[in-house]
Amino acid sequence: MGSLSIWHWLIVIAVVALLFGGRGKISDLMGDVAKGVKSFKKGLADDDEQPPKPIESKATSPEKTNVG
Repeated sequence: MGSLSIWHWLIVIAVVALLFGGRGKISDLMGDVAKGVKSFKKGLADDDEQPPKPIESKATSPEKTNVG
């Protein structure tokens, strides 16, 4: 009961081969997930690199005044 039999190992190897092996739909799906994670991380990094734009207030902008 403490160790795995040969059948357990064959099932584990079959599942690993299906997920990470050859040219299958599942391996393509795993690659797409990896690309999505990479682009998500890149998007987060791009947000951190851009400094926030300064907010212009009316006190610093020149206004036309009517001097009479």
